[in-house]
Amino acid sequence: MPASLAISTLVGCSPSEPASAGDGGAKHGGRITIDGSSTVFVVTNQVAEGYMDAHPETTINLSFSGTGNGFQKFAAGDTDISNASRPIEDNEIAALLKAKIEFIEVPVCYDGLTVAVSKENTWVDHLTVVELKKMWEPSATGKVMKWSDIRPGWPDSQMHLYGPGTGSGTFDFFTKVIVGEEGASRTDYTPSEDDNQLVIGVADDQDALGYFGFAYYLENQDKLRAVPIDAGKGAGPVAPSPASIKDRTYAPLNRPEFIYVKKSALEKPFVKGFVDYYVSPEGQELIRESGYIPFDPAVYRTIAKHIASGKTGSLFSGQMGKPVEDVFK
Repeated sequence: MPASLAISTLVGCSPSEPASAGDGGAKHGGRITIDGSSTVFVVTNQVAEGYMDAHPETTINLSFSGTGNGFQKFAAGDTDISNASRPIEDNEIAALLKAKIEFIEVPVCYDGLTVAVSKENTWVDHLTVVELKKMWEPSATGKVMKWSDIRPGWPDSQMHLYGPGTGSGTFDFFTKVIVGEEGASRTDYTPSEDDNQLVIGVADDQDALGYFGFAYYLENQDKLRAVPIDAGKGAGPVAPSPASIKDRTYAPLNRPEFIYVKKSALEKPFVKGFVDYYVSPEGQELIRESGYIPFDPAVYRTIAKHIASGKTGSLFSGQMGKPVEDVFK
């Protein structure tokens, strides 16, 4: 099922019952409750559908509220798994420790956060990181308003900016790598935790620009144009693609995505079965079909061993955007 269809159908019918209800005793019989990142929602949904096709006795209730909001629900005991488009942070780990919730961190794929404009926009050929910072930093609020403020020769028309809300891991990541400080952003833009709404806002307006996960761009590339990014390190502008995201030439907007699994939930065979399936060869193919970029098979073998070890806590906290291969080394 295409990601866009999955979002419109599955989220709307996801109940908000406690994660512990209806676990059942069968190996694959039970319910798994997942919330968190809207970016990771796309890939988790794809994998969940594959798993439920193979194990119809398992129900996976999947919704999104943003990475930060998802971690709050995780700490409250409302979910078994939390989707995250950035690593867990110290304050979120502290909340889980206070709630006596142990977790296992599972990297699942790579994403290239995509800056996009409408197909009708004819002037934005690329953007530098410096220009993106000028566009999005807090001091731009109410001051940097027109395209001509970004680059001389561009139109005098007003920019209409779209981006994730402050509870989003994508917001945290973008502000960290572009503005230089996590959470630092202009406030006069249109925010949404639903990436589909960001896509709609950008696609229908030649003066609009927004940023969201690569899979959302792929599903809507008939209406959107990805903006190549120049990191200022001599490589020139690079557009997001599976190749440029995986080899990290699409810098600095390439990043790993995660799921965080409650250890007590992982002790249930149907939850363990789903998490193992996520990083299996079948899951890797579903990750590719979702629009995100799988790691090399050897990396997934390392991740599978990490899951099997039951090792709790975070290897990636404080290492936003760092390649998974480097962290595991």
